[in-house]
Amino acid sequence: MRSLRFLCALCASAVISTAQPPTPLWLRGYSVIPTPRSVQLAEGDITLDDTWAVTGPEGIALTTLRRDLALRGASGKTVRLSVTPGKVATRAAPEIDAQAYRLRIEDQLIEVAGNGAAGLFYGVQTLLQLAKRDPAGRLLLPKGTIEDWPALQLRFLHWDAQQHQDRIETLKRYLDWAARFKANMIAFQLEDKFEFPSHPVIGAPGAYTTAQLQEIVDYGLQRHIQVAPLIQAPAHFSWALKHPEFAALRADGNNYQACLCDPRSYELIFSLYDDVIRATRGVDYLFASTDEVYYAGIDARCSQPYNPVNRSLKWVEFVQRAHEFLTRRGRKMLIWAEYPLLAEHVKFLPSGIIDGVIGEPEFIPPEKERGIPQMAYTSMQGVELLFPNHFRMGSDPGRLESAFQTMASGKHSQGNPIGAFGAAWDASGLHNETFWLGWSAVAQWAWNPGAASVDQHVAEFMNLYYGPRATGMAEIYRSLQRLARAWEQTWDRVPSRVRGPAYGNSYGKGIGAQRYDLTLSTPRPDLPDMSVPSFFAEKYRSFLATARSSALENDQLIEAIQAQFARVDRNHYNLEVLLSLARFIRRHWRLLTGLADAEASLKQAEAAAIKDEATQAVGHMVAAHNTVERLEQECDQVLKELTEVFEKSRYPRGRSVGGKKFLDVNDDTKDYWAQRRPDMSYLIAPEQSIGLPEWRKQLAQVIQAYARQYKVPVKGLGDLRLEE
Repeated sequence: MRSLRFLCALCASAVISTAQPPTPLWLRGYSVIPTPRSVQLAEGDITLDDTWAVTGPEGIALTTLRRDLALRGASGKTVRLSVTPGKVATRAAPEIDAQAYRLRIEDQLIEVAGNGAAGLFYGVQTLLQLAKRDPAGRLLLPKGTIEDWPALQLRFLHWDAQQHQDRIETLKRYLDWAARFKANMIAFQLEDKFEFPSHPVIGAPGAYTTAQLQEIVDYGLQRHIQVAPLIQAPAHFSWALKHPEFAALRADGNNYQACLCDPRSYELIFSLYDDVIRATRGVDYLFASTDEVYYAGIDARCSQPYNPVNRSLKWVEFVQRAHEFLTRRGRKMLIWAEYPLLAEHVKFLPSGIIDGVIGEPEFIPPEKERGIPQMAYTSMQGVELLFPNHFRMGSDPGRLESAFQTMASGKHSQGNPIGAFGAAWDASGLHNETFWLGWSAVAQWAWNPGAASVDQHVAEFMNLYYGPRATGMAEIYRSLQRLARAWEQTWDRVPSRVRGPAYGNSYGKGIGAQRYDLTLSTPRPDLPDMSVPSFFAEKYRSFLATARSSALENDQLIEAIQAQFARVDRNHYNLEVLLSLARFIRRHWRLLTGLADAEASLKQAEAAAIKDEATQAVGHMVAAHNTVERLEQECDQVLKELTEVFEKSRYPRGRSVGGKKFLDVNDDTKDYWAQRRPDMSYLIAPEQSIGLPEWRKQLAQVIQAYARQYKVPVKGLGDLRLEE
């Protein structure tokens, strides 16, 4: 996955700017994302109430304004909308010029004029963001004039459906917020969450139908957003190749990648393109993922030797053929130009493609010569578990600062920049509600690079996304990030006992292929001397210190999130997601300290046994047993709560629909966290790997044997009962 590799490269070279002064609107107490290009403020504010009338052409801009502000007055004060080509002199390309708008706010007139329909819509979005309530509840707007248009034509947000499937109403809400932040492109990585009529076996149970996908596309197009399908193929293709019907197409026998020397691979991939093209009418683009095609030409069916040159040429051949296919169908093709492409082969790429990520700096000169435009690529999530690294931690600048630097001076700026791509990979199973701060940042700096500082953007996002009455949301995010990283770091990382080694990576087959599991070890007493190896408290001394120091912060985090429900004006569901994550993490600290307590009880049992105090020894062992039983019950409950929250916006993972069952087969090269289980239980897989039920069973047997030996009663032994 590009995210970690490119993020690390960026972090090594980026010079993060933190010196931007606050923008004029922000200094006046008004929030707008993205920051407008030109703002001329006058003295004073106006009051916007239901006495104002609204006039303008029928369409989404007028509908949105009426819906959000309910302006239907006839007092002579007017909000006037218009599409007036050339209203704003941008000197930009036509595709950007049409997105320009002018917003003029005066005592009796608010004028929103767009160079095109998109510009008018964006002007209305700025107006809606500006409107704020004073202490008396009146809506205020600042007097002045704003002229604005984007720096980059295409502003992509990434919807990755690898590990989940959103409900239709969820996707429409996402489109509403993407439009509010003036994003105009969605890269919808469908994987198997689409029905694919040409090959129905590929679509997961309950996958989006052609009609449903078109419904989402149409909803986006109304809001000047293109929902462009992103098809992962020929690599990362296990979502199709896992099915036995396509086993013959697996390159070198692994389900990660299709064999590019078998014409049937092209037939399959292009038929999938056709399926999504028919379901996305009105969209101009298709993202033909050429991501991490590690083994192009590796198969025995290939006539040329497998080496770096032929590997690169085979990758180029795929791009050429896919581009020709998509061009005939009226689609513009986006790719990821990276490994295994060699710089000397860039000249063979079609000039009509768009490079969604510049794999190597040496690609830029030949891409410029070919007239290939580039996109600023930044990953807002890739490998973190539970919650993204939005903010700086130690030497890691965080994804927000990295995105700021990428948009301001990334590699794309040396070429022919056309857009930005804000990736948010689902491989770690994070809820999309944790992505909005990052997504909004991509929209912010793709529209106006470097205009708003990271700290201002965070403050403005919290104000706009939750409402101005919400306080302390930035610290809630920071705390959740700290605790999520602490959660990750307080497990043993051991070679996987349940998943075999991966196939390999870009360095070759079998290289870097070990898969790892998260787990912990547990003690138990041995007969006949009741000895207990005191290793948990010793081995996990640092883990326990983290658990104890994190527990208080975790409780304070939960209290802070709970307090926000009475304050936030919108996006309450987002708080539910954050709260469920905070509770899930808190459960981990209780697991660590609970296991330490169980070991302490066993040590007390050992001490009592040495003194021939058999009754006390049994009592301490029972206490250890029941402590662990409570931990198991808590684990089940916290997973149940988190699953219920997540599934308010998503369909159940790994579900069966209409008799069709989900086929759970892992990617042969990747150690995806959320891919470990088809349902939400992947979150508790580390705890389940400890084997606590078996531990309790063994402890119960020890208790039983010891109690019989010393003829003492056993009382209060949880849900297990000893044999008579």
